[in-house]
Amino acid sequence: MTILIKILQFVMSLSILVIIHELGHFTLAKFFKTRVEKFYLFFDPWFSLFKHKKGETEYGIGWLPLGGYVKISGMIDESMDKEQLKLPPQPWEFRSKTSWQRLLIMTGGVIFNFIFAMLIFILVLFAWGETYLPTANVKYGIVTDSVGYAIGLRNGDKILTVDNQHVENFHEITSDIVLNNRKTIQVERDGAILNIEIPKEYVPKMLKGKGQIDSRIPFGPYVIESFGKKSHGKAAGLLPKDQLVSLNDKKFTYYDEFQKYLFDNKEHPVILNIVRKGENLNISVTPDSLGMLGIARSVALDRIFELKTIRYGFLQSIPAGISKGFKTITDYLKQFKLIFSKHTKAYQSLGGFITIGNIFPGVWDWQRFWNLTAFLSIILAVMNILPIPALDGGHVLFLLFEVITGKKPSDKFLEYAQITGMIILLALLLYANGNDVLRLIRK
Repeated sequence: MTILIKILQFVMSLSILVIIHELGHFTLAKFFKTRVEKFYLFFDPWFSLFKHKKGETEYGIGWLPLGGYVKISGMIDESMDKEQLKLPPQPWEFRSKTSWQRLLIMTGGVIFNFIFAMLIFILVLFAWGETYLPTANVKYGIVTDSVGYAIGLRNGDKILTVDNQHVENFHEITSDIVLNNRKTIQVERDGAILNIEIPKEYVPKMLKGKGQIDSRIPFGPYVIESFGKKSHGKAAGLLPKDQLVSLNDKKFTYYDEFQKYLFDNKEHPVILNIVRKGENLNISVTPDSLGMLGIARSVALDRIFELKTIRYGFLQSIPAGISKGFKTITDYLKQFKLIFSKHTKAYQSLGGFITIGNIFPGVWDWQRFWNLTAFLSIILAVMNILPIPALDGGHVLFLLFEVITGKKPSDKFLEYAQITGMIILLALLLYANGNDVLRLIRK
């Protein structure tokens, strides 16, 4: 059921964003009296799932969910329809319009995606406000792994600043380090203030999910809520609502201490001291090779920490939403820059549809759904404006060349450029989704 909910959210979000993007091209084309022959959600090679013609435009839904398109008369696009170009230009065709009109038509999708993201952020802030964990309220300090330990961090450290700058939202510390090339972390440990230097090799490891900085949480109360697919705990006789008190009569203050004890005793029997309906029981379980029991509890951060919520009136939400939109764009551009860095090797972390689908929660949460849709709208806009033939940015590049030089590239050149761009995009698609498959195999 969890996977189904993720898929439904992903497909719904993708459909909305494709429609918005193509609506941008459609609206600008209509504004400049350019004929739009087709408006499709998803691609329709050989056949479509649905189609209906209204006026001069055929509206439809394709079967290949890799995007969507509008077919504009007199333009070389992904349909590779060249028959029109053999005839003299008509007033309603794309090629008959001025260069600046064609430029606006081609940027219409990107513009609409950016505007749509801003509108979502505005409405989300108005409807739900903004809730986050202030860094100052992480009262038990942080928890990290061996990579974090290697640079000098310790479980229980309280982060004060990063490069001597305060980060208000605790969950933005990791991204701040990665995106802004931070050099130091200032922490409080046992009453002393320490300066932890961030080595160059730390960021690539963080991009692979190592060295993460999380909030330390107490061990108890640990009430079992669910089990994994291969749960040693369930096989040993544990039940939902059992309360785990200790292991081998050893009590823990923090959850990371419990995890470390299990890891140190992996593949060795341990006695789970539990309470079931008021009765004390001892159950022997052998952790797996990763020191896991396959049991889980529900952790509500608002019951452990004092979260901060900012509420916005409608007028207040407008500048706040726009500001959040521009910050998201800036942060994503910084992330995108990392992909081309030999040092970070972020290209190894590129993912396809599985990666994108997994960012959606396993339960339906409208606030998170719309925030993720706004983020994906920005990604779609940035990716489409890249100067790659077959993308909007490729068309824009050739149009800018025409505006500057006064010379229009030949139709044959545009045809070859479109084919080249489609090959590049197919290669990127195969690479990103191939990474997803490899990650699944390695699990």
